Amino acid sequence: MSLKKMTNSKGILWLLLSFTVLPLLPHSVAEGQAVEGARQTAASFPIERVQTPTEADVACAGFIEKQPLPRAQFVAAGLTTPNTTKFGTGELVYLAGTGYQLGQTYTILRELRNPNPGELFAGQSKLLRATGQPYAELARVRIVDIRHKLAIAEVEFSCDPVVPGDLVRPYSKQSAVAFHPPITFDRFVPLGTGKAGTILMAKDYDYELGTGATVYVNLGTGDGLKPGDYLRTYRTYSADRKDAVDSLSFQAARSEDTQRYPASMDPSVLTRSKGPVVHIADLPTRGVGEIVVLKAGESSATGMIVFALEDVHVGDSVMLDRR
Repeated sequence: MSLKKMTNSKGILWLLLSFTVLPLLPHSVAEGQAVEGARQTAASFPIERVQTPTEADVACAGFIEKQPLPRAQFVAAGLTTPNTTKFGTGELVYLAGTGYQLGQTYTILRELRNPNPGELFAGQSKLLRATGQPYAELARVRIVDIRHKLAIAEVEFSCDPVVPGDLVRPYSKQSAVAFHPPITFDRFVPLGTGKAGTILMAKDYDYELGTGATVYVNLGTGDGLKPGDYLRTYRTYSADRKDAVDSLSFQAARSEDTQRYPASMDPSVLTRSKGPVVHIADLPTRGVGEIVVLKAGESSATGMIVFALEDVHVGDSVMLDRR
């Protein structure tokens, strides 16, 4: 290869690399630049690299419905019944009910119940009942035969196994979430005046959550929410103190052997030391992570955690991030 060709090749390579790298650079203000009342550092304003939800993340997200859905259409059995009770991609299932059309696509849903009666935060059950009924989205099926009393459908895509009794409703394709370039995350931004919500529950009834987890919140279209919006999730130290596990850390010894007058946190008359008193309510609210809205109903929304600085908990607060 001639020197001229090598030079041209290197130039093209550097040009391609520049276009590849530039979108990955945060379009926010640089470290050290002043923010009103704060100074940006890597610790207080970390770079938020937002995970983009996949088509499967959206299709398998589930939702909370204000009113229970009809149960007239449901999965009755499958080709290998009774030897098989769970069905997945590529298998045939039989659908009970009427109104099925050849070639039409349907979503298989499951009306959920929590097998664990305990609450993950005080008032969770009451708040969830007021918001609606949770549903899991299990699979997408296509009708391949309507010559019998039960319609026959092929499972084209499955998130989780389908079982008899799962519900059927017409399929509606969800819009994809656009890529979001990296930005800075203001860890201690003062809370705005918008309506605050709560993470009511998580997919599969998980509790400690990280990036990629699906959550359900009690904010919806009635609160101005729409798919593609971002929610900031945050937690107060007072909330940590109410947690059955985290509260134990507040009771642990914090003194240093060489410290003459150790501080005490909201002490009682019996536990107060001679040192300074720290009031937990005075500690700043800290940002925990970011959630992108995948689906939004009137009073609830399904979201995916796309960035987390620490474990996100069911019961954490959320608020619309208007950046």
